[in-house]
Amino acid sequence: MSKATTAERAKNRKPGTFSRLIKTLFSFYPVLLPLVTIGVIVCAVINSIGATFLQRALEIISASWQSGDWEAARPQILSLATTLGCIYAVGVLSSLFWNRAMATVTQGSLEKLREKMFNRMQDLPIRYFDTHQRGDIMSHYTNDIDTLRQMISQSLPNLLMTIIVICTVFFIMLYYSVWMCLVIIAGVTFMAFMTKLLGSNSARFFIAQQTELGVVEGHIEEVMNGQKVVKAFCHESAAEADFDERNEKLFEVSQKANMYANILMPILMNLGNLLYVLVALAGGIFLALNVPNLSISGTVLSIAVVVPFLNMTKQFCGQIGQISMQINAVVMGLAGADRIFELIDEQPEEDEGYVTLVNAERDRATGQIIETDKHTGLWAWKYPHHDGTLTYEELRGDVRMDHVDFGYTPDHAVLHDVSVFAKPGQKVAFVGATGAGKTTITNLINRFYDIADGKIRYDGININKIRKADLRRSLGVVLQDVNLFTGSVMDNIRYGNLDASDAECIAAAKLAGAHDFITRLPEGYNTMLSGNGAQLSQGQRQLISIARAAVADPPAMILDEATSSIDTRTEAIVQRGMDALMNGRTTFVIAHRLSTVRNSDVIICLEHGRIIERGNHEELIAKRGYYYQLYTGAFELE
Repeated sequence: MSKATTAERAKNRKPGTFSRLIKTLFSFYPVLLPLVTIGVIVCAVINSIGATFLQRALEIISASWQSGDWEAARPQILSLATTLGCIYAVGVLSSLFWNRAMATVTQGSLEKLREKMFNRMQDLPIRYFDTHQRGDIMSHYTNDIDTLRQMISQSLPNLLMTIIVICTVFFIMLYYSVWMCLVIIAGVTFMAFMTKLLGSNSARFFIAQQTELGVVEGHIEEVMNGQKVVKAFCHESAAEADFDERNEKLFEVSQKANMYANILMPILMNLGNLLYVLVALAGGIFLALNVPNLSISGTVLSIAVVVPFLNMTKQFCGQIGQISMQINAVVMGLAGADRIFELIDEQPEEDEGYVTLVNAERDRATGQIIETDKHTGLWAWKYPHHDGTLTYEELRGDVRMDHVDFGYTPDHAVLHDVSVFAKPGQKVAFVGATGAGKTTITNLINRFYDIADGKIRYDGININKIRKADLRRSLGVVLQDVNLFTGSVMDNIRYGNLDASDAECIAAAKLAGAHDFITRLPEGYNTMLSGNGAQLSQGQRQLISIARAAVADPPAMILDEATSSIDTRTEAIVQRGMDALMNGRTTFVIAHRLSTVRNSDVIICLEHGRIIERGNHEELIAKRGYYYQLYTGAFELE
């Protein structure tokens, strides 16, 4: 990501992020959060009223000094001390409550936000993951959540308390002396100007920092996954240079963000000290000149007013400095919240389908297809009509692509006028060089992407009318890149059908040819896998993937280079299982090894997104064209 892109994203941050965050938090905890707010306000007010008691105590002591009657002053001072003690006890209890409650609010809110992000991520189209680095996506769950945690648990309560203290102290000062408040207002105006001047720059770079942090994490994740490739090609130095470039961008924005943030606090503290001196001078001058006091309380300007006023001035200026610190943390938190909401707001995968896939059986009396809760091996499309009636069509596996055009981007077409006809139970193989469009066709059949032009029909139904989850349920997929999850071997096989029994999983493993090697593992089917099954060979991982597809028992299959990572001996073993798995199912096979497609009913040869040949093995050999050249070794696939 370039600097321009980072700066643009920082500049274009949604202005309503703060209000949206507050509304979100209140929606999570509509009762507890208001109680926390009340507790914070009570603590803030209690921390601000000490000066009023000091002023009252000074008045009592001054009057007792002049009259010499100290006995009369003792009960008043004791009453003030008792009242102040009770008030501060309430403050301690309030502080204890809101701090404990805020821990629940913080962690609970983060839990719900993580859940929202993860749920939305499951609804996003494949295109999103193809265009975003996985490390950057992970940064939403780590860095962005962490900055938001600090903001919710610390910065927001402290900022609210600081604002309440400032307002309370200001009104108390205004209550005692308007003239001296004017000095405060003049000083605070200048401090606010400095805060805005330096704070805006700090905010801009903190937002950019979060974005660049995601870029760095994305790059690290990418290099970690490709570490074997880096070492195999001796590109350690190049990898270090690439990382240094991205790390330098992160340093630049982080250094500027923290520079503006760090210089703001000392400036405000010194301005606060200067304001304190100015208020002291103003108070001394007013006393010396006997300036009539203008106040809401109607009290006479005296040393009993000036001394507490100075204490309140120090407290007031200190709180202004605290605001600057909290604002920086809030800005960082908002930058994280903005990225979190950005993921939550991503457009989910559109699904206008209404035709569903159901288990079915034939009525013994009429022979018609009816829906059932039992798995009978018979599948049917449940088709609702506008008049409220339902019809059931048996899933046969008839897949037709009519004059399909497609491009991953509007300006670059990948497929051109592709027509494919797969009859029920046929094995259709796609052959062609890398980039010819083989995998793209299968991505379109299961609607990972939507076509630009043409039609794709499944048993005569436009696949746009079939609900995506049901469409994909009818298509078992075995990919070239195997993904195993942390868990036992049995769990990974059962991933194809979470309701499958152990016996069904073992039967699927036997069908795929995986049973023998699994039983030789330390704990057999209970052997725990981690790190994407790193303790297994590539071929063993692929066999588990095939077993996973077998236990799903789908009506149709897509095998995308399913045997490309298996050695020739293992291929012979698994091919028998694959033949059994494909028996009676419409199957789409993508393979570089022509031996795996020789027995296909139809072989389609692709070149640059166009179909150049089609037919079975014997027919294509007889044509002595593209397929013949491949099969006889005249030229090889790239």
